[in-house]
Amino acid sequence: MSAYAVIGTGALGGYYGGLLARSGHDIHFLMRSDVEHVRIHGLRVDSKNGDFVVPSVHAYKRVEEMPKCDFIIVALKSTQNNLLKELLPHVMHDQSYAVVLQNGLHVEASTESIVGKGRVMGGCCFLCSNKVGPGHIRHLDYGTILLGPYRGMDGKSPAVPRTVVESVIRDFSAASITIEGTDSLQMARWKKLMWNIPFNGLSVVLNASTDQIMQTPASRRLAEATMREVREAAMACDESIPESHVEMLMDHTDKMVPYDSSMRLDYLAGRPMEIQAIFGNPLAAAKQAGFSAKIVQTIHDQLLFLQETRKATSYA
Repeated sequence: MSAYAVIGTGALGGYYGGLLARSGHDIHFLMRSDVEHVRIHGLRVDSKNGDFVVPSVHAYKRVEEMPKCDFIIVALKSTQNNLLKELLPHVMHDQSYAVVLQNGLHVEASTESIVGKGRVMGGCCFLCSNKVGPGHIRHLDYGTILLGPYRGMDGKSPAVPRTVVESVIRDFSAASITIEGTDSLQMARWKKLMWNIPFNGLSVVLNASTDQIMQTPASRRLAEATMREVREAAMACDESIPESHVEMLMDHTDKMVPYDSSMRLDYLAGRPMEIQAIFGNPLAAAKQAGFSAKIVQTIHDQLLFLQETRKATSYA
């Protein structure tokens, strides 16, 4: 059985890692502040698919205490990727692979620069989940992962072998995680950005949850216009996304439970927002392709203003 390390046990890492641990996989969690609570009380997941507690958890406060594992799930916020150079070497052996489950475009690049080419997979997670307390995750909706090999920012890096990707898919599927493989990770990321950019950004700029954005005609029009512009940016970058994907995303958001985006929760908590990964990287890719994403640029600049005018001491 393969051993997994979870680097970042928040809303995402705690949920997927919890499911893997519940199914009996060998999972090791880097938890920092939650470690003592989880060692005593276990890892708790409240889910629309059924609540559960993993009573016995391999939880660690220091990465130096962790064993080397076969697969490393990178579930930190991308704003913390500067920590990876200190974390990853302690948990990887010569045949380890990284599974980067983060929002944004080319978020895998930080991991690839540390572990080397041909050893990184990326996963697009369509998940509504929040961390609501120490060792306590609340899963609200969805949960599907699209997993594929990362081929570098130029698309020319060697890919993780298909058999390795398939082994992760088998492990996740056995843990009741809905997961599919993709040969086009960048297209999957652009499709996810078509939702993430409008609803993460507007949730902060407008101080609104997803249902408020969708139920107010003006903000709904703005969300859809932003979504269409992100699709146009993806098309400029040679990713063919059908226009019907816009209607599908709007329909899914209409049916989604009321949800505060991760970016809004970070902003309200005084934490740095994932502006570069979710906005800056796609804007740079679009610009390089000769496309000017004016709506996305405007929201990006508003987010920067909101973040930069907060007191530095407000960041936790």
